[in-house]
Amino acid sequence: MKIAVTGANGHVGYNLCKSLLDKGFQVKALTHKHTNSIGKLNLSLVKGDVLDKTSLLELLDEVDVVFHLAAQISITGDPSGSVYRNNADGTKNMLSAARDRKIKRFIHFSSIHAFCQDPQEKSLDETRPLVGSEAFAYDRSKAEGEKAVMEAARNGMEAVVLSPTAIIGPADPEPGLTGKAVLQLLNHKIPALVPGGYNWIDVRDVVSTAISAIENARPGQKYLVAGKWHSLKELSAIVCRHSGVKTVQTVLPFWSAKIGLPFITMYSKLTGSEPLYTTESLEIVAKGSRFIDNSKSRKELGLEPRPLDETIHDLIEWFKTNNYLNK
Repeated sequence: MKIAVTGANGHVGYNLCKSLLDKGFQVKALTHKHTNSIGKLNLSLVKGDVLDKTSLLELLDEVDVVFHLAAQISITGDPSGSVYRNNADGTKNMLSAARDRKIKRFIHFSSIHAFCQDPQEKSLDETRPLVGSEAFAYDRSKAEGEKAVMEAARNGMEAVVLSPTAIIGPADPEPGLTGKAVLQLLNHKIPALVPGGYNWIDVRDVVSTAISAIENARPGQKYLVAGKWHSLKELSAIVCRHSGVKTVQTVLPFWSAKIGLPFITMYSKLTGSEPLYTTESLEIVAKGSRFIDNSKSRKELGLEPRPLDETIHDLIEWFKTNNYLNK
């Protein structure tokens, strides 16, 4: 079976490609840049992006299944419109190319942030409505992409939506937001924490669930790929426990973090660095649902989330082995 993967340079994309190859699948990967990590895998690389229909048709030529992971993550809005173009228009382009190439199965990666988080006190499952125009740019863009996939499913495409929570764990060769957060904790670059947290899921559990979806997911269905909620303070304590490094445990109220936002923003612009936090990231940790129901993925796709302790232990060991500490 030949499988295509977009977003192959990303955290999930790299691990998914590697696992598919280990299981004997042929893999074609779409990439807009060459990285050492993905370049070391024995797969076919197609240079392009989700806004280039020609490269998508090349990617999907003689392919049976596509995993669509490519997306632009943002916690700083969408001033140029590129977040919407990549996440919404790009998904529509992928669906169009998949129809042209008569792809057998289309597995789309959405996000927990595409769902309305309120009411926070009630369990969030696959029936929860998607966000509307009032939501942050990234959340809206993922919701629009998800809507397009479900519309394609209603029109006969064998399409499935997977919605992961905060993904963390090894391998993480091009560290994203969660991997960078762990490195920042280890390197004492986070001066204080805020209340709140995330529902964390190990990247290896996301990948095994995604591969199960090839055969076991029902067309036209959504699946929440979720683990367990932990506060940022709990995460920091776990990192401390498995590294031997004394990590920050000071928790400041949200109001004090908001006071510092203008200075954080100014510093990031002056230095050209990513901001330590933004209005959006504060909102996510404050209002993200603590009660995410993963029972559908457990029952139908065999999801078995491992404890965050195990994930953090393995991630720190991976960072040590691959010389990522103190970078």
